[in-house]
Amino acid sequence: MAWLVLIISGLLETVWAVALDSTRGFTRLWPSVVFVVSLVLSMGGLAYALRTIPVGTGYAVWVGVGVVGTALVGMFFLGEGFSLAKMLCLMLVVGGLVGLKLLH
Repeated sequence: MAWLVLIISGLLETVWAVALDSTRGFTRLWPSVVFVVSLVLSMGGLAYALRTIPVGTGYAVWVGVGVVGTALVGMFFLGEGFSLAKMLCLMLVVGGLVGLKLLH
């Protein structure tokens, strides 16, 4: 259960990162609300997962899921550009996350 919560919390990191960009310096209400809610849920899920997953592993997986998710949203929805080299780098991150899970 902790691993599932950790992955969902990492995906919520993607939500708050994208929402943060949309706040335009916290000048827009609804993106700011989405940012705060997703940030609190993401941190709460991370805290829950760290009850049973070591902090080094848990934090690395949480950040990694957020990094991959945010990069994919940027490439496919925000016009940041897609390349095979970027995808290869993201696949390396995913491979590292899988490795951390398997070695846990």
